[in-house]
Amino acid sequence: MPYVVGRPRPDLRPPQLTTTVPREYVHRAAVSEVFLTGWRADGGAGSGEPAFTVTAQWPRSHALFAREDGYQDPMLLLESVRQIGSLLAHAEFGVPFGHQFVMSRLSAAAEPALFAAGPTPTETELRTVCRDTVYRDGRLAAMRYDVTVLRDGRPLGTATAAFQCVSPAVYRRLRGERTPLARRATPPAVAPREVGRTSARHVVLAEPEPGVRHRWELRVDTAHPTYFDHPVDHVPGMVLLEAARQAAHAATGLPDALVLGVRGTFERYAELDLPCWIEARPEPAGADGDMPVRVTGTQQRRTVFTADVTLRPGAR
Repeated sequence: MPYVVGRPRPDLRPPQLTTTVPREYVHRAAVSEVFLTGWRADGGAGSGEPAFTVTAQWPRSHALFAREDGYQDPMLLLESVRQIGSLLAHAEFGVPFGHQFVMSRLSAAAEPALFAAGPTPTETELRTVCRDTVYRDGRLAAMRYDVTVLRDGRPLGTATAAFQCVSPAVYRRLRGERTPLARRATPPAVAPREVGRTSARHVVLAEPEPGVRHRWELRVDTAHPTYFDHPVDHVPGMVLLEAARQAAHAATGLPDALVLGVRGTFERYAELDLPCWIEARPEPAGADGDMPVRVTGTQQRRTVFTADVTLRPGAR
């Protein structure tokens, strides 16, 4: 067959290449903070609900999400699940850029094998079913989505999240005069080793007053490049879940335990210019040795969020 100038030969066409999804879809300013690499529609679920397969890659080395005990940071899973919601809302449901996403629930549970570090970045499939979709004036207003997490074809975890979409005008009415400039001085951090960190820069719990147990002020560092990837007028939900994780480590005295479950519920915004108090209540270990910890965040005596964290000691 003669070669036609300008037409690529079939055997020379490049293979499909891996990249990240557009950072705007997942509300990230830095491309390095985008963990999703693609998505495809899978048709309706059994009940006719929209279903998608989202792919993600978790880096082996990251300034924040890094562990050195043979496992990757489980917070990579929660952040990937969070990113799914805004990706699908924008790319598949037509939510315009500029709309705000108000997360009400975010949870995940997994087997240790999901986080085992290998010689290459971890590739996962996040099979997602969108449920309880609510439309207002023809536009998506709320949604819940359930996720099954696969690695090498094996289902090793589950997750769920729910959020509302808010137009810029409605958001301004909700938030009033709140701006990203509102902030307080950042108090001294607890010792990083107590909360499974190696640097005080990544610690979100303040050193408690003498004699106070299992209660810390939230450290809000709006200059942190990952916790505050871009200016916002409140404390992001992922920072609150990180506080819950660190509080669970500190309260149990198990900074090296592996987080295998987080179930977070968000009730109101955590304001930047008010102290937010993080309290942890460890529960008795289960028959499998896992340690459940209930963590609550409050501002002005009102609950901001609650999180149930499950730790597995000695997972290495």
